[in-house]
Amino acid sequence: MLAGELYRADDPQLAADLRRAAELNERFNTSTTADPEGRRAVLAELLGELGEGAEIRPPLSVDYGYRITVGPGTFVNFGAVLLDVAEIRIGADVQLGPNVQLLTPTHPVDPELRREKWESALPITLGDNVWLGGGVIVCPGVTIGENTVVGAGAVVTKDLPANVVAVGNPARVVREIRPGA
Repeated sequence: MLAGELYRADDPQLAADLRRAAELNERFNTSTTADPEGRRAVLAELLGELGEGAEIRPPLSVDYGYRITVGPGTFVNFGAVLLDVAEIRIGADVQLGPNVQLLTPTHPVDPELRREKWESALPITLGDNVWLGGGVIVCPGVTIGENTVVGAGAVVTKDLPANVVAVGNPARVVREIRPGA
């Protein structure tokens, strides 16, 4: 599952992990702003790692949760979908706009394998200080380099280097960013 190999999602251990995540996810999504410490405690239990000062606004949707690493100072806006069948690594000081989707699962093109319910997944990595605008979709196996900005509604199907602005479907680099310039 972690290395892009085929697996079946109906595995009993995976099903138990999904139930655990669903319960924690529901607790987080129904928590109140009046209890920020309780909300953070649920996130810390749900996620693999939650950096200091990171903020995630509900609603949030995850598959397992424990394969998600969120760096310090990161902000995740409303409606994030983080499907962590493979690892999702979000760097420090990252900003995710509303309704961003980070999607690690994928399915075979072969129709018989799909009918037999085989799946696979590839990790996603967001470097430090990445900004994904509202509604961005990041596909399985993508790495986005530090300081990169992805415009709202873009679909990122391939790796993006550091220090660029990318837009569109599929996302394409439209300019370089020169830090400090």
